[in-house]
Amino acid sequence: MDTNIKELILGGGCFWCLDPIFHRLRGVVSVESGYCGGHVDHPDYRQVCEGTTGHAEVLRLRFDANVISRDTLLELFFTFHDPTSFNRQGNDVGPQYRSVIFYADETDRAALAANIAALEDAGLWAKRFVTRLEPMATFWPAEDYHQRYFETHGHEPYCAHVIDPKVQKLRARFAALLKDPQA
Repeated sequence: MDTNIKELILGGGCFWCLDPIFHRLRGVVSVESGYCGGHVDHPDYRQVCEGTTGHAEVLRLRFDANVISRDTLLELFFTFHDPTSFNRQGNDVGPQYRSVIFYADETDRAALAANIAALEDAGLWAKRFVTRLEPMATFWPAEDYHQRYFETHGHEPYCAHVIDPKVQKLRARFAALLKDPQA
């Protein structure tokens, strides 16, 4: 693997909502929806939705650190989900929707904690973050129909009313980071 290609596993509620944000960014090499942080091997969507496996819905991002920094990706992560809601994002409720970042080692955990503290200190959120930092665990890819969900289901009400406004916000506020500002 290219040494400039780094990996980040983030959970911020429904993976359908964050996937189209990260797919549009320059420097992001791949985005894969999946499950992480649980105690069941090879979980499926139904099991994870029950909230009993311990898994969170996550994205595994691979990115070129020479093009986009981890700090920028984290800023976007915290912009496009609510890091102050415990085990929920909007109407999605349960531990599978927790705000979480998986870390590789203690140095990584400390850097992530410092990043979170700096964002909290900036005072952009009215409440404290509840984002959990959890040790890296096995990433289980989600079923194929979850990958790039918004691109194939954008006409559905959930996509139109919940996800599309996030994509529009991305275009308006972060156009300079996009692969294609029209996409």
